[in-house]
Amino acid sequence: MSTVLIVDDEVNIRESLSGVLSDEGHQTQSSEDAESALKYLKESLPDVVLLDIWMSGMDGLTALGEIKKLYPSLPVIMISGHGSVETAVKATKLGAYDFLEKPLSLEKVVLTVEHAIERKKLTEANTKFIQGEKDKYEMIGHAPVIEQLRGDIERAAPTTSWILITGENGTGKELVARNIHLSSERNDKPFVALNCAAIPEELIESELFGHEKGAFTSAIAKKKGRFDMADGGTLFLDEIGDMSLKTQAKVLRILQEQSFERVGGTKKIEVDVRVIAATNKDLKEEMANGNFREDLYYRLNVIPFHVPPLRERAVDIPVFVEHFLNVFINQTGSYEMKIDMKALDKLSSYAWPGNVRELKNIMERVVIMSKGNVIGVEDLPQYIRGEDSGGAGNAIFNGTLREARKNFEKEFISIKLKENGDNIAKTAEAIGVERSHLYRKVKDYKLI
Repeated sequence: MSTVLIVDDEVNIRESLSGVLSDEGHQTQSSEDAESALKYLKESLPDVVLLDIWMSGMDGLTALGEIKKLYPSLPVIMISGHGSVETAVKATKLGAYDFLEKPLSLEKVVLTVEHAIERKKLTEANTKFIQGEKDKYEMIGHAPVIEQLRGDIERAAPTTSWILITGENGTGKELVARNIHLSSERNDKPFVALNCAAIPEELIESELFGHEKGAFTSAIAKKKGRFDMADGGTLFLDEIGDMSLKTQAKVLRILQEQSFERVGGTKKIEVDVRVIAATNKDLKEEMANGNFREDLYYRLNVIPFHVPPLRERAVDIPVFVEHFLNVFINQTGSYEMKIDMKALDKLSSYAWPGNVRELKNIMERVVIMSKGNVIGVEDLPQYIRGEDSGGAGNAIFNGTLREARKNFEKEFISIKLKENGDNIAKTAEAIGVERSHLYRKVKDYKLI
């Protein structure tokens, strides 16, 4: 049952409003002046306030300002026997939900109150949903680089500026993008993601811009694209460095004009979209090699973000281990498990070429496969335990850091391929990378 607080210095109006709202199933409370109403609000918060403007003592507009300052989400409906356009405008600017003139239409009062209650419920549900999403996509860790990243997100999120996020695979670039969206004024609008590396070249334009029926052989119906879906919200273009030059040119035009045409269409569609792009590539190197448009780079790179690899924030590894341990215990319904210090030391000293995604996959595996309730060194994969898998691992320690990373990555992928019977799709899923990205690595390293 909803509660309505009626604030009016005329007893007949209070009784009349209370009677009709009670008949409609609402609980009512009454105050004869603004001062007693504010006192009541400190003790019990109603769902709606009906507030007269002209009262002795504190007037309704002053009371409205106080209420919205203390309880910004509480809908307040102003009522007045001496209404004017100027007063109505002032009340609206102060945050009034609506403005009703005396003599009151009781039918209109009931309708307005019910609309206000419904609006409040929707607002509360949306707030709860956004908070749930923030909890779901919480950034873990307290390393200085992560604390700085959180601060940068807080500053950049309220703006409409485009953002470019760089970082290795598995570092959490999409997580950063989602946090930017959830902290922005667009957080009640869609967040739409597209992995540019996962879509075949012949389909990428249809995915981005949509298509009209009959635009190509398999276009049996009209389809909205990602720009269309993200209207009013945020579009996250992951691995944008894998986008062809032809598609880059079309994306640049949309960013400039905020409009596009569907594939096979002629009608201009206007959109209001904030674009956040991400890549694991060095786009300056890609530009030098003629693979990425310079004008698109500078259009996207208004606010640059870099997500550090896990090896540069090793202090957070125990935090991640504990977090994922709890997550997968809850998901799998396993009994309580702990990890011993030697195993934790091994995890903390490992280089994590697959970053947080790889650590997450390992924790899921050990929670499922461990025989006891204490995870020990013997429960960890051989390559994390540091045992030689056949002599090739010694090559990791030769040459420069860049060469060592490359050697380790090659050895790591080779081991994972063997574990998964040389199945690229299964291996990609196991180590948490896109199949197309793994295929390129396998081809580069001549592993199959």
